[in-house]
Amino acid sequence: MANPKHRHSKQRKRKRRTHYKIEAPNVVACGNCGAPKLHHHICDECGFYRGRLIISKKVKAAPVAPVVDTTDETTEG
Repeated sequence: MANPKHRHSKQRKRKRRTHYKIEAPNVVACGNCGAPKLHHHICDECGFYRGRLIISKKVKAAPVAPVVDTTDETTEG
């Protein structure tokens, strides 16, 4: 296995690593619902890709208030 013959300086190491950086994801608006999504990916909100439905998403139902029985069972008659 090869071993370095000479030590590499900090500057040389850092110059080499200048391109090792994180990039911001390419976020675009969905053509169907307008939600932000990654480019070339299915929309997480509606399940569409390039105008076609790929994954059918279930619509979240609004929370239903519990039904309260208003009849008074203590009074009869």
